[in-house]
Amino acid sequence: MSKQAVPGNRLAAATESGYTVQYGTTLIRYSLRFTRRKTLGITVHPDCTVSVVAPRNSALDVVAEKVKQRSGWIVKQQRKFERYLPHLPARQYVSGETHLYLGKQYRLKVIEADQPAVKLARGRFCVFTPDPANKATIQRQLDAWYKAKAHQVFTEQMEQCLKQVAVIGIETAPVLRIRTMQKRWGSCSTSGAILLNLKLIQARKALIEYVIIHELCHLKEHNHSRTYYQLLDRVMPDWQARRDELNLTKVA
Repeated sequence: MSKQAVPGNRLAAATESGYTVQYGTTLIRYSLRFTRRKTLGITVHPDCTVSVVAPRNSALDVVAEKVKQRSGWIVKQQRKFERYLPHLPARQYVSGETHLYLGKQYRLKVIEADQPAVKLARGRFCVFTPDPANKATIQRQLDAWYKAKAHQVFTEQMEQCLKQVAVIGIETAPVLRIRTMQKRWGSCSTSGAILLNLKLIQARKALIEYVIIHELCHLKEHNHSRTYYQLLDRVMPDWQARRDELNLTKVA
């Protein structure tokens, strides 16, 4: 979205990195996106960034006023997430390093072999490769393994979750897509497709289930209204505990 001046915009300041509002001595920066949704939504991400999604044709001053009204909550969420930063250090892809899969840590063991392969055995990620010193090759092998497992696990979890949301009238399986995202665990498009973060394969199955249920409920209510949370409460009463655990999960 281009940062063009809008008449009457008194509260929001546009910068190259987004918009800002002042809360006491704290400057809150946020990105802004317009969609077909009917209500405004504010999300504080685990990296402490803030994103706002607003109905199309919303005036910037109206959006800023609503962000300002939620400033106390935004700062509280940011301070909570700050306690758990920074995340895991960058992966080196060498023997002895640990990698997550379905909530468990596995030590990496790089083994020289003629044929490349990745196997999970006896608590270890065994990467067989012709060039054990080539970290980029080892990363590609592991990434390919994660992608294959993600397609398998996410598809299986989707089938189980569809049984759970049948009670709220959701019976048709949505299109499932998987890719790496920096700020979201999942999303649901207005066309009904569900996108899951590849990194979610590193979390416990109970947390994967939460993300899928969260997005499936958006098929009925494509917002975060009271009605939406009533649906989520009905299908998954402990969703808040799972959400909090997921937000504290450090993946690489």
